Amino acid sequence: MKSPDVVDEKSVERCARLIEEANSIAVLTGAGISTAAGIPDFRGPQGLYVTRKYDPDKVFDIRAFYEDPAPFFTFAKDFLELERTIKPTFTHRFLAELEKRGKLRGVVTQNIDSLHQLAGVKNVLELHGSFWQSHCTECGHEYTFEETKKKVVDEFIPRCDCQGVIKPDIVFFGENVKRLDEAFRLAQEADLFFVIGTSCVVYPAAMVPQYADGKIAVVNQSDIALDLPNTVLTVKEDIDHFFRKVSQYET
Repeated sequence: MKSPDVVDEKSVERCARLIEEANSIAVLTGAGISTAAGIPDFRGPQGLYVTRKYDPDKVFDIRAFYEDPAPFFTFAKDFLELERTIKPTFTHRFLAELEKRGKLRGVVTQNIDSLHQLAGVKNVLELHGSFWQSHCTECGHEYTFEETKKKVVDEFIPRCDCQGVIKPDIVFFGENVKRLDEAFRLAQEADLFFVIGTSCVVYPAAMVPQYADGKIAVVNQSDIALDLPNTVLTVKEDIDHFFRKVSQYET
């Protein structure tokens, strides 16, 4: 088996040159960018559904949530426990640096961990929302992340003063994703579009690369369900190790 420290130098050089030549970069990220931070993905062999046997039909289905929110909050307690220790990965910070340099126009993410923001990226389109805001399903009162976290830890099912259930602003199965039209526009306007850490099997997020008019570069550890004629680079490597090499390459 190839060591994760060994990456294809031609791919590194090609990626570095694509970044150097680009004026407008956009990125789609998935769970694979955050696994190095300590967040297991959902569907992989070590995914959250597998290791703790979460049933996605009970945890993330909106109808199931309104019938019985307990399975979701069992997951939420575990997720928030992870949140205490996780930090952005090298790739999260690399993208933030590209934004500071004026290269990166925005990140579209399927993740709910907010690690892009913690790394310093300003323009993040969270298609599936996040835990950073919550609201009461009855009266609509909004709760901050800290308020929600305390309630999730202290209460079996967190409730508002009106006794409504407090729901984090993440997108459940059966709900519309957020900011999709903005994501399409961002992809369309970029002259270089990265797909990082996602296999592009979850829709409608998987549609976003189809709107990219510029060059597409794919970096993922596993196979990806993407076959577009403007894909100029496909890298199947450890994501952090690859972008470390790219960051060190001088064009």
